[in-house]
Amino acid sequence: MKVILFGATGMVGQCVLTECLKSSIIKEILVVGRKSCGIESEKIKEIIHNDFMDYSEIESQFQGYDACFYCLGVSSVGMSKDQYYDITVNYTAAIAEVLGNLTPAISFGFISGAGTDETEKSRTNWARVKGKAENLLRQYPFKSLSLHRPAYIKALKGIKVSYATAKYFDWLIYPLVKTLWPKYVITSEEMGQAMINSMFQKEKVRILENYEMKRLAEENVSV
Repeated sequence: MKVILFGATGMVGQCVLTECLKSSIIKEILVVGRKSCGIESEKIKEIIHNDFMDYSEIESQFQGYDACFYCLGVSSVGMSKDQYYDITVNYTAAIAEVLGNLTPAISFGFISGAGTDETEKSRTNWARVKGKAENLLRQYPFKSLSLHRPAYIKALKGIKVSYATAKYFDWLIYPLVKTLWPKYVITSEEMGQAMINSMFQKEKVRILENYEMKRLAEENVSV
């Protein structure tokens, strides 16, 4: 299988890239980003691209792939509503439009988040916006669409987190959440494996809450 990966330098993107490199199912990974993922492998083909609203110069290179793992996203904290909307909805729409027209038989995996509101009526802006992005993706003729809604992601060895307080969360909050609310915790390894396994889902569209992702990560899949 050949896959396209967006957001490889972010935490979730790292989770997916790490598991793709380990997987015997994945033969090629096309990494698209503003900067290099910094990993050398015969599996990786990399495109440095700066404009996530315009893929006209590189879209021909997206042909022949079986899945797209779209892990490009940001926290809404400290960001204006317009900026967050652009990155979450408009960036997603741009790549969906290209792949929907160019390779409609592709499987599309989208990183959303726990608490996303697909009715788009939540009082919380980020939940409405994520719901908008999910609903937008439903309009495209992908082979399958998996909407992943992780909650607390526990980064295992080799995964770099982007926020300075991560180690304190892991020391203080992670043990508590894992003990009292285990269905809301997922490891980076499970996160990446769930994305890979979603390529083989039978459903046209599937929403995967955190506990469902954990379950999917454990399934045995075959090409």
